[in-house]
Amino acid sequence: MDLWHNPLYQKDLRYVAELPLPWERLAGKRLLISGATGMIGRFLSDVMIYKNYTSGLQCTVCALGRSSEKARERFSAYWNDEWFQFVCHDINTTLPEIPGRVDYILHLASNTHPVAYSTDPIGTITANIIGTQNLLELAAEKRSDRFLFASSVEIYGENRGDVERFNERYCGYIDCNTMRAGYPESKRCGEALCQAYIRQKGIDAVIVRLPRTYGPTMQMSDSKAIAQFIKKAAAKENIILKSAGNQYYSYAYVADVVAGLLCGLLRGNCGEAYNIADASSDITLRELAEHLAGYVGTKLVLELPDESEKAGYSNAITAVMDSSKLRKMGWTAGYSLEMGLKQTISLLGTVDE
Repeated sequence: MDLWHNPLYQKDLRYVAELPLPWERLAGKRLLISGATGMIGRFLSDVMIYKNYTSGLQCTVCALGRSSEKARERFSAYWNDEWFQFVCHDINTTLPEIPGRVDYILHLASNTHPVAYSTDPIGTITANIIGTQNLLELAAEKRSDRFLFASSVEIYGENRGDVERFNERYCGYIDCNTMRAGYPESKRCGEALCQAYIRQKGIDAVIVRLPRTYGPTMQMSDSKAIAQFIKKAAAKENIILKSAGNQYYSYAYVADVVAGLLCGLLRGNCGEAYNIADASSDITLRELAEHLAGYVGTKLVLELPDESEKAGYSNAITAVMDSSKLRKMGWTAGYSLEMGLKQTISLLGTVDE
């Protein structure tokens, strides 16, 4: 069974599509989603098409990605739908002519896992800077209603030891003179570009900072620790931990992340940044690995990372976010860590993708 038609996945889509958001703002509008074939972009696209089918929203999804073949596979359930369009393009190069309105732009395209950081450090930076500028220029040209930049918990850097949780005003230490700094520093620069375009070109932009995200739309190439743990758990294999596992991070299920993005898009204030995080899903890497191993009845195995993997690892030990600002706008997590992990493992074990 493909993911779209799986009843468990349809339940996830229904959960987000039925949230009490001001959906009417998207009625008859056109959304351009960069990174549409990625874990979060895929789920967001699926939610919007599902919403069209169940409520008559008539919101066009214009999915932007680098591979038509990959897009055709991931969007096969509605590839020929009248409310779906795909544009094959690398956002690091000048955008092609996109005729018609572009009412909302959600910039989700980015390298987001350690192997990509270490093997494509240039592409990691350019997607967050050049790609962001290209899409901001499009927003200015099309006079879009709003631009959303998906940033990251990594912009906070290393905890200085002066706070328990990062709020949106916190700024920790990043050693900028390293290859690994390319990701957080370019995300910081992407946020600064949004502020520049707000001031100089009058666009409306919001920033949403994402936690470490997981879910059934994750890609098999994803080298994040949680993705590797989940893939091993779904295959009933031993969970491999490649560090002491003391890293204490915020995690969120993809449905909750997409709900947070939509909340920021539809309720956020121009120029503001919002954290997505749920305190009940904060956990150390070792505890996460032990939980998954216990759930599927396998073992936790310690293993040294190779040099390529190690080069892409974050130095942050404690990186948990305060989501008070987003919660005041009505967002809450619908999935506990246990629920999200079980749902992901169950779906990965039943789909053909």
